[in-house]
Amino acid sequence: MHTMTTHQTLVALSREPISPSLSIALLKHTQVLGFDIDSIVDNLSPTAYHSQRWSCPKRLMPEARIALRGIADLHGVDLAFLSPGLKPRDIRVLAMDMDSTLINIECIDEIADFIGKKAAVSEITEATMRGEIKDFKESLRRRVALLAGVSANVLESVYQDRLKPNPGATELLAGAQARGLYTLLVSGGFTFFTEKLCQELGFKESQANTLEIIDGKLSGKVIGDIVDGAAKASFLDKACQTLQCHKSNSITMGDGSNDLLMMHGSGVSVAYKAKPIVKDKADAAFDRVGLDAALLLIA
Repeated sequence: MHTMTTHQTLVALSREPISPSLSIALLKHTQVLGFDIDSIVDNLSPTAYHSQRWSCPKRLMPEARIALRGIADLHGVDLAFLSPGLKPRDIRVLAMDMDSTLINIECIDEIADFIGKKAAVSEITEATMRGEIKDFKESLRRRVALLAGVSANVLESVYQDRLKPNPGATELLAGAQARGLYTLLVSGGFTFFTEKLCQELGFKESQANTLEIIDGKLSGKVIGDIVDGAAKASFLDKACQTLQCHKSNSITMGDGSNDLLMMHGSGVSVAYKAKPIVKDKADAAFDRVGLDAALLLIA
């Protein structure tokens, strides 16, 4: 049961020491809104990041959150808004996206680069992630069709030469496992990459799309149902049901509009170097800190 507190917690995260001027600037802004925020002493063990917390007596409206994030940006700091009643120890599931969240690339764009079609494919990818193309399934079919005839060996080349886990990925997964969290990698990308990352980083489960390969070449089609935003959310719901917990017992991480359904209603949602539509809706927006800073939000 959540206690009926209305207090949100603001969390500032930074790789560098946080200037006292941030606290002053945030307090000034909230006073204009008609309330004070109070500094909270956190007794967390030292980590790679500096953090600072405040208790806020009201649920902040989206406009207020955007303004406070803007102030934090000016101070070179990332800002999170934790829900009233969140009990970090109740978090039992970590669900995250792959392309541009867990890893540094959009795999489909890099595959296309091998046949000189990166610009055409990445244009569709970007518009989809920004939320301008609403139908993810149609968007993926269009992009995969452009890959017809590519040698399947290109997938291994992309994995070996271009794909890197984003900063803090290894530490995030190690920390999540130490906490006993169920770790789920849910991607609108491809199983070739998710399965390798599962083995490398130790996810308990992954869900993604399977590229059809015929005679050693991509056919330009995917096999079976496409993993879109609704499917991502559904896989998280199923994991929570299996663990007999609620979606509010999960922490979710993503960067594109097809992650929003999965992120909505989770205990903590983290937008990692994300599109504006995702940042505005997420509890935390990481533009400077690594993925593992999420562990501080559930410490």
